[in-house]
Amino acid sequence: MAVAIITGASRGLGLALARGLSEAGWELVVDARGADELRTAREQLPGPVTALPGDVTDPAHRAELVAAADRLGGVDLLVNNAGVLGPSPQPVLARYPLEVLRQVYEVNVLAPLALTQLALTSLRRNGGAVANITSDAAVRPYEGWGGYGSAKAAVEQLSRILAAEEPGLRVWAVDPGDLRTRMHQEAFPGEDISDRPLPETVLPAFLRLLADRPESGRVKL
Repeated sequence: MAVAIITGASRGLGLALARGLSEAGWELVVDARGADELRTAREQLPGPVTALPGDVTDPAHRAELVAAADRLGGVDLLVNNAGVLGPSPQPVLARYPLEVLRQVYEVNVLAPLALTQLALTSLRRNGGAVANITSDAAVRPYEGWGGYGSAKAAVEQLSRILAAEEPGLRVWAVDPGDLRTRMHQEAFPGEDISDRPLPETVLPAFLRLLADRPESGRVKL
């Protein structure tokens, strides 16, 4: 049975992907910062799931995630989904607080790379895949998205370089588009985002990605 680590799996896109993979027969190791939310999410997943609350910026927690996957046979798929938006409403770069920007990069860039580094041994052995969740803010200069967008741009470049350095793996920067999630609502405080599709709508495209295993690169769901 294939094994996936999915970070930030208590809600939104992470939960939708976890539900879809669980229903498809994957064994999962999932995490989220909120223990209660993660416990509720775990109850929605039909298959075997190891749920580990914790912060992806914590080295001990990252090691715990990989160790749990290794006990199941090693990582076949790593989904780096956990992330933070930054301030809401989002400030322009001229007024962006640098201490907050450091935290945005810590969560969105450094933590996924650190978790990938830990998982590489079993990913290599299993011929696995890394899916780094990104955004069109990584490639388009939206006003006010300098913190989050530049962090996701860094993730996309890391994905490209990792793919070049690890030709035995698939490394995808996966852009799910604008979805009706809590983070997206934080990006547009006070606005109605009910016209955005629910996260579950991109699940069929994600499952096709895993089935088809295209070459490493940027993928728009």
